[in-house]
Amino acid sequence: MQETMLNSIAADPNYRELRSKRLRFGWTLTIAMLIVYYGFILLVAFSKETLATRIGDGVMTWGIPIGFGVILFTIVITAVYVMRANSEYDELTERIKREALK
Repeated sequence: MQETMLNSIAADPNYRELRSKRLRFGWTLTIAMLIVYYGFILLVAFSKETLATRIGDGVMTWGIPIGFGVILFTIVITAVYVMRANSEYDELTERIKREALK
């Protein structure tokens, strides 16, 4: 019985759509995060002078707001994924469950 249900879920076009959308969106966000993170690391490795440059007459350098930006970017893309999951992906998941329990 469970094998039959698994096969019917795997054959469901809603499941294929959910899987495809989540995979594509997940990879898009992953690539964006890798670019931001490794961009920052490369900046640290190869352009220390840029990060050590002071902002105005104070003691703060460009490294602080850029590093904070990387952290904020991570929070923002996580929130974007959660919002999309709660709207689009949950709706598809419910459709898949309804079809499987028929």
